[in-house]
Amino acid sequence: MIRVPVLAVIASVLVAPSIAAQDLVLHNANVVDVVTGTVTSDATVVVRDGSIAAIDADGGDGPAGVPVVDLAGRYVAPGLMDAHVHVGSSADAYRALLTGVTTMRSMGASHYADVGMRELQRAGHAETPEYLAAGYHIRPQMAEGFFQDHPELGGLDGGGVGGTEPVRSVARALVSRGVDFIKTNATERAGLPNTDPRKQLFDEMEISVMVEEATRAGIGVSAHAHGDAGGRAAVAAGVRSIEHGTYLSETTLSMMVDRGTYLVPTIAIVRDLTIAGGDYDNAVLNIRGRHMLPRVQEMAAMAHRLGVKIVAATDTGYGPNSTTTLAHELLELVEIGMSAHEALQAATTTAAELFGIDDRVGRLEEGFEADLIVLERNPLEDIGVLQDVLMVVSDGDVIVQRGDWPGPPVS
Repeated sequence: MIRVPVLAVIASVLVAPSIAAQDLVLHNANVVDVVTGTVTSDATVVVRDGSIAAIDADGGDGPAGVPVVDLAGRYVAPGLMDAHVHVGSSADAYRALLTGVTTMRSMGASHYADVGMRELQRAGHAETPEYLAAGYHIRPQMAEGFFQDHPELGGLDGGGVGGTEPVRSVARALVSRGVDFIKTNATERAGLPNTDPRKQLFDEMEISVMVEEATRAGIGVSAHAHGDAGGRAAVAAGVRSIEHGTYLSETTLSMMVDRGTYLVPTIAIVRDLTIAGGDYDNAVLNIRGRHMLPRVQEMAAMAHRLGVKIVAATDTGYGPNSTTTLAHELLELVEIGMSAHEALQAATTTAAELFGIDDRVGRLEEGFEADLIVLERNPLEDIGVLQDVLMVVSDGDVIVQRGDWPGPPVS
């Protein structure tokens, strides 16, 4: 059995012309089962061809000739999933990966940059999390770039997108570019000083057309909604998830339980509105954020009590000045009453269900993709440990190793 330092393993990957999975054995691991909320101690995890080949509860040595990393009792958990990002560059995506996010759902990117990044990552040409791409989001005033990409719909520029047939045309254009889901704005945004986040933008009929076109393509619809009227219209229309949901009522949340609609509350980014720096640094937004933060916390706590499926997300771009990570959202979820186990599921198994990829990612299981993180302590007891991810493995590729590790010499 060959033992080599992890940094040597990393170096061998970085010089390759494309990013390829590597075989790896993680020895002396405490393996976190996010489904049952239990830990298997002193186990061995075998990674082969980008997948988890075996989890040996007896702590065996693993196959001969494969690099071994001694975790010395550290905890192995699934890679995290961020359900709401705005990341359109490889540099920003790599920053997300370094925090332990191995899958992310892009909620809007100009010129279908997220679709392109998805294809680069799948082909092994970009060291980023796995992308699920939305392209542009449907709103009454579409982004300028949308009409540059779809000049055939230029007649809608200026006049706005409203009514069932214009909405249908835009939805079909998005589907034609291979998006993984459709994103729409059921209400105005909160992150601009001149908007009213409660204001409804589309009615149930218009959103139903989006759902119809998405369903025909085998994908779902996610609706940005702060206000209750817009959120209720989106739920009634059949969207798969509500993003934010700040002012949702108990009636709307109960509808979500009945219909199986997911909630992505993005509490941490609302807190970002209230502090200097980060993604938002504006006096009007600071005032708005101080009002919105207790409201979104109250709404999310009610949603949890009612049984709404909650998924973790940051709503950040992971830019060089961003101060919010997915760990901060999980801390917020614990604050509103979720257990550490439930919060971790919100970033793993429940997120994978929302994305429709729970048959291959979201938990540590033989045959699943080798997306995993290594932590100093048990995240089921201390969710804050996710702020300091020691090791990230994505599709079997060792991305980073941090901290003071035992370094067995090459034998």
